[in-house]
Amino acid sequence: MNATGSLSQQVEAYHAWKKELIRQISRYRLWLQDNDLFSDDISQRIRRGLELLIEDELTLAFVGEYSRGKTELINALFFSSYGQRMLPSQAGRTTMCPTELFFDRNANRNYLLLLPIETRRSEQPMEQLRREPERWTRFDLDDSDPEVMRDVLAEVARVKSVPPARARDLGFDDDMLEHDRQNPGQVLIPAWRNAQISIRHPLFERGLRILDTPGLNALGSEPELTISTLPSAHAILFLLSADSGVTASDMAIWNEHITTDNADHRAGRFAVLNKIDVLWDDLQGEEHTRNSIARIQQYTADHLGLRQQDILPVSAKQALLARVRKDEVLLQRSQLPALEQLIIDRILMHKEQLITQSLINDLLGMLQNSQAAIQSRLDGLQQELAACSETHMDQDALRRLAERAQKDYDFYYRKLITLRSSRRLMQSQGDILLNMVSAGRFETHVEKVRELLTKSWTTAGMSRGMNHFFELLEGDLNNLMAEGQLAEKMVNAIYRRYNEDSRARHLEPIPLRAGRHVIAVRELHKKANRFRHNPKNLLIEQSLLIRRFFNVMVDEARTLHERVRKDVQRWPEEALLPIMQYSMEQKRLLEHQIRRIRDMVRNEKGAKVEHQRLLDTIADLRRQLELADNMHRQIRKPAPTLIQQKVVNISGIA
Repeated sequence: MNATGSLSQQVEAYHAWKKELIRQISRYRLWLQDNDLFSDDISQRIRRGLELLIEDELTLAFVGEYSRGKTELINALFFSSYGQRMLPSQAGRTTMCPTELFFDRNANRNYLLLLPIETRRSEQPMEQLRREPERWTRFDLDDSDPEVMRDVLAEVARVKSVPPARARDLGFDDDMLEHDRQNPGQVLIPAWRNAQISIRHPLFERGLRILDTPGLNALGSEPELTISTLPSAHAILFLLSADSGVTASDMAIWNEHITTDNADHRAGRFAVLNKIDVLWDDLQGEEHTRNSIARIQQYTADHLGLRQQDILPVSAKQALLARVRKDEVLLQRSQLPALEQLIIDRILMHKEQLITQSLINDLLGMLQNSQAAIQSRLDGLQQELAACSETHMDQDALRRLAERAQKDYDFYYRKLITLRSSRRLMQSQGDILLNMVSAGRFETHVEKVRELLTKSWTTAGMSRGMNHFFELLEGDLNNLMAEGQLAEKMVNAIYRRYNEDSRARHLEPIPLRAGRHVIAVRELHKKANRFRHNPKNLLIEQSLLIRRFFNVMVDEARTLHERVRKDVQRWPEEALLPIMQYSMEQKRLLEHQIRRIRDMVRNEKGAKVEHQRLLDTIADLRRQLELADNMHRQIRKPAPTLIQQKVVNISGIA
């Protein structure tokens, strides 16, 4: 679809917006260097901003029971240009393993990676298996030959016939598996545990990542998928079928894996009511069809506890056919464009807001500092110009300027000494904070809980041990937050004093934000409670349950703990950066001014030469301020989905 506002165009606009931000950040770095305002601290902040933009991804998870049309919808959204179904989506259970679609920008090539189902017997968590390419089966994909590529991708749906006991050993509930008609007494399980598909597609190249999940049985047997991968997706598209309504297994997936307290679907959860073409009734007319769809939408909304506008009716099958045939009328009737518009309006907009909050506010604060420094330099030159006409240099005025500049220089020099001392104090405070969340402390908790679980002989004892692990983590983070608040009060006092002394009202401290980590651990604790109370986990062998707990819950906690540690390590260095940057810039400006005035006093070339030199320097600084203003305007330009707004609202952003 090439109509204005299409998903492809909007993702391209989103990418162009990020690309422009990267360009402006690079311009700002060069501008700082040209104006002798660059420092290592600023360099680190700029590098982190660039990394945030370059590594940014948007993950959409397609979730639902078997035969709801998840893969067909993915085919319609992303692969219609090949003129055929690329991912296997025939009737029945086709997507048997979790499948991730993206483009590997580092490898810069198409491929299919498949992880054998037998790796479930391994004690290694999925995150570790991702880092071991030798464990995966690899196929290259040639997108110049769609038919061959389709045949290779069909491998994702391959199944194998095994005895029920082996299926149970691999974590499946054999009551929910299909029986192998050709081998009585055996059941069919997926041949692969996970599929990774890197494919060159404009949207995937722009950072879009798709997760196609299998049905309830596979979801329940892959704890990492439901504990970590699904909850961290930016948005969930929950597929239902218009011809079957909301079934018991649909509700089980919804209640157990999607609408839970542990979910972090920051851009929302949406239900996609697929196969609406079964409701098309050409005899009774279009209005009758619309009313039928509206009734099912309302019924679905009531069952799932969603608003009716968050239930998106669509026919993935007809949408794919329409795009292959370039039939605009059929495409509109399939209602796929409405689903694309939702991804644009709700999901893409959320990503833009995240970048605005996490990067642009910080960047504009740095730029404001730099503009203030250049303006101070310009004000000083204007004063020098007033003391130096084309015919006469006012030596007394120049001396007064030099004395005042020296006094200001001494002020900022002392401030820098004080700030460096405060920074050392902050580092000591940081060591205290870091000790509360050290890697060693975390591993001590892990070993303590491992011992508790190993010695426990009852289900209740196992449950208490698992719960105790998260109580220990929460205790550490609560202590971190309490100590962090004291440290932030100290930082606020330093800023308040500095702003009063320097009259630099725009300078604000960088917060620690430890509270978000406490919330994250509490959410993980809720996931662990669900894990502990899952009947499937209560019935498995103790050693397997312990292994699963450590591979899933403890590994997820370790990842979260590492993020906390990185923030705590960085904060003492960054907290005082705005006033450090401002003081350093002012000191350098004053050094230049003092040197200039002394040169003017000693200069034998005369007033006319000095006057012209000042005019040239003033003109250059005004050009530098114009460049900074231009960068400021470009950075503040609204993101694509907010383009109707004249200015990005920066105030009040956390």
